[in-house]
Amino acid sequence: MDLDLRKLRYFVAVAQTLHFGRAAEELHIAQPVLSRQIRALEKDLGTPLLIRDSHGVALTDAGRQLLTDAGPLLASTRAIRRRVTAAARSGQRLMVGFRAGITVTPAIRRFATGNPGVTVDMQRIEADDQAAMLLDGRIDIAYVRLPIDEAGLRVIPLYTEPRVAVLPAGHRLAGKEQITEADLSGEPLLWSADAGTQPTRHPHPDAGYRVRGVDETLEHVAAGRGIAFLARSATVFYSHPQISYVPVVDLAPEEVCLAVAASGAPSGVDDFLAAAQHSAEVTAECGNYEMW
Repeated sequence: MDLDLRKLRYFVAVAQTLHFGRAAEELHIAQPVLSRQIRALEKDLGTPLLIRDSHGVALTDAGRQLLTDAGPLLASTRAIRRRVTAAARSGQRLMVGFRAGITVTPAIRRFATGNPGVTVDMQRIEADDQAAMLLDGRIDIAYVRLPIDEAGLRVIPLYTEPRVAVLPAGHRLAGKEQITEADLSGEPLLWSADAGTQPTRHPHPDAGYRVRGVDETLEHVAAGRGIAFLARSATVFYSHPQISYVPVVDLAPEEVCLAVAASGAPSGVDDFLAAAQHSAEVTAECGNYEMW
């Protein structure tokens, strides 16, 4: 039995809203049509996906599993459409995503020598969209920083780099040669959009600011709203007159990986993976970071 992607999209709309009326409005279809399509999907799969009673709509265990699996599958179909459209418009193209502080040009140059007919574009990405952009085809391969939701992705370890504390220039610890995590106990901490990226639990947990991206982080720290942690490469790529970077010797290092969609990656991705790994090895030999 082939899974009907239209029915799957309908199911996801209902599962996310837990309301047939709102889901039908989002899908621009009549509610009875939506109900029939969901019942047909349940019949196709041979199991109830939703519980419908006087209390509303809830997911069954099977429904929760399908909702988990549906995201990467639907994103993959969008990725195929994007790649086909791009190829028809401008020939073979590879979109490389990268997080702040990661240098991608050595790998692109090495890749270009063996793939002269492929145009390589670059796009910076942030923590909260790195997985989604890979799954839906907006980017083909990415340099990502862990953690990342690996569902539907192939993630290849590349290297690690130490972390630094980002402090206001007038902070009591600014200018120190190095500090420990305990030195920062009780400090308000700026949280990134993905709280799972925080490497410490000692700073004060009640900070009221969430930040997205390095530039925003630096401005909030300079304004005295809290401290933050970044990979050491930030000290090379980002400077600010009201910021001090101080190494934190006992924090777990930042983990940098390459990531691609587990299925449907365009041609050229494997060659770029090889070029990126070779470039990382060369840089590690120069002592700029540590290979895994």
